[in-house]
Amino acid sequence: MIRIMLLDDQPLLRNGFRTLLDAEDDIAVVAEGANGKEGLALAKEHLPDIALVDIQMPVMDGIETTRRIAADPELAGVRVVILTNYGFDEYVFHALRAGAAGFLVKDIEPDDLLHSVRVAARGDALLAPSITRMLISRYVAQPLGVAPGSGMTELTNREREAVALAAQGLTNDEIADHMVISPLTAKTHLNRAMAKVQARDRAQLVVFAYESGLVAPKIR
Repeated sequence: MIRIMLLDDQPLLRNGFRTLLDAEDDIAVVAEGANGKEGLALAKEHLPDIALVDIQMPVMDGIETTRRIAADPELAGVRVVILTNYGFDEYVFHALRAGAAGFLVKDIEPDDLLHSVRVAARGDALLAPSITRMLISRYVAQPLGVAPGSGMTELTNREREAVALAAQGLTNDEIADHMVISPLTAKTHLNRAMAKVQARDRAQLVVFAYESGLVAPKIR
């Protein structure tokens, strides 16, 4: 069962999401709140697998909520997915820097929402290639301070290859096909790479790949 926490200051949106998610046999909404302060308490109480977090909320917004969840060892298993009205904007960029695993627009199609929740729950990419390119351009413009080559010596050749493919927006299945390995082995390579470079999730691994020089951005 995939356990979900909903954080949004619009009750109508929360109710709509809850109705859709709870109708699935493998998904359950275990908590919901109207702001980040409530969300932090609820996260510690319920330990959800996924926190769907509105980026703009009163009391504590989604960026600060994400930052606090990412910094709390007790909440290491909680993956934050940002909800936004506007697609990829500056707020989303800062949320990803704070530790979000990905983002969704609020007018997402129902089937796409369910698919995205399942993707996030299994630790796969929630950043489409087009979004990854925008993410890259922002991080290149505003680097996080990773030194070129930092952490490269810790990775095996296969781990480097897997990370480079993930940085291009490929899923585990696509990485597996490219490397001629099983999806489980692809996931293992990425998990080991994340541990070695201390990346919380794939979004941060993408940042590492570009800032360390493993992958060079294509400037158009």
